[in-house]
Amino acid sequence: MKALRNYLNKIKPNFEEGGKLSMFQSVFEGFETFLFVPNSTSKSGVHIHDSIDSKRTMTMVIIALIPALLFGMYNVGYQHNLAIGTDPGFWMTFIYGFLAVLPKIVVSYVVGLGIEFIVAQLKKEEIQEGFLVSGMLIPMIVPIDTPLWMIAVATAFAVIFAKEVFGGTGYNIFNVALVTRAFLFFAYPAAMSGDEVWVRTTDTFGIGGGTVVDGFSGATPLGQIGIAGKELIGSFQTVDTLGNPMTTWDMFIGLIPGSIGETSVLAILIGAAILLFTRVASWKIMFSVFVGGAVMAAIFNMVGTTVAMNVSPVDQLFLGGFAFGAVFMATDPVTGARTESGKYIYGFLIGALAIIIRALNPGYPEGMMLAILLMNVFAPLIDYYVVEGNIKRRLKRAVNN
Repeated sequence: MKALRNYLNKIKPNFEEGGKLSMFQSVFEGFETFLFVPNSTSKSGVHIHDSIDSKRTMTMVIIALIPALLFGMYNVGYQHNLAIGTDPGFWMTFIYGFLAVLPKIVVSYVVGLGIEFIVAQLKKEEIQEGFLVSGMLIPMIVPIDTPLWMIAVATAFAVIFAKEVFGGTGYNIFNVALVTRAFLFFAYPAAMSGDEVWVRTTDTFGIGGGTVVDGFSGATPLGQIGIAGKELIGSFQTVDTLGNPMTTWDMFIGLIPGSIGETSVLAILIGAAILLFTRVASWKIMFSVFVGGAVMAAIFNMVGTTVAMNVSPVDQLFLGGFAFGAVFMATDPVTGARTESGKYIYGFLIGALAIIIRALNPGYPEGMMLAILLMNVFAPLIDYYVVEGNIKRRLKRAVNN
């Protein structure tokens, strides 16, 4: 590493003002600070001084995402094998999923970071590191058969209109990855909600073989719940790709159809443990999201006029993108609430709204994406009233004393 540091010091003058490559100063700075922690600190405008910078924080989030990503890759291959009726073994199953997911990661980073590099060059500023996480989240929250060109278009839209127009990292009011998914959902609904998009049945890479078995269904559990009629209340059972009954344990492990990185609650909880141990994410938001979802699901269970209302609180928390959203999306420090009391309110409302949308809107059974985006808007308002409440209580104490 010392040799690399010396080499960077040697070529650095070429990228500084007056150097022959000064036009690429932001690009060089981006790579340099990614490899090495900067040895300088801000002179003004900050209230916290720490040896950990944003790039290191973003890197920790990416590490926390790895368990869900790796499981998602395996699950893609697993669902493929179920659909075509073959079993090539663990490694061939994982390799199939890896090859299917990798292009989506590449497209996400190339498009998103490409735009950030261009904007940094035009503004002659440092390259912002926020997309290091968004670039990984985007391919993890889409169906496996989402075309690459759609991911490219949606990523470009989100980076430009949900981030750069607000001033870049730290100023955006909406989660960039969720805006990408929202754009895909509303612009290309068939590519985000059709049953066949969740399971890749074609043997694209020549791994395995076979044809789609009789009775195959790629519908997600939430998709099945959303279209179930009232006559099935009390007898409805979600099924897997081959039509076999699905248990709560299956939902927890994650070998079910769904977005690439959202199916395994176990893998997501491993990532949550990493984020909480390193104090990168707020446990208050995570905890309150799950509490809000469980409370609202229990309330709907008491009403129980549709199949969606009768889904147990545990299953609601395990299905779809609820756990993934609670751990990796709701805890976004830029778009979430920042006051300590506000974090409880913010998280609780996200969980409650997600279940409300699932139970009352059969046309969109997921709910988590819209709940988080909606609460992104209200996060500043929550913080405002929390601060105002603190001020009033302190004034009252001062008067009484």
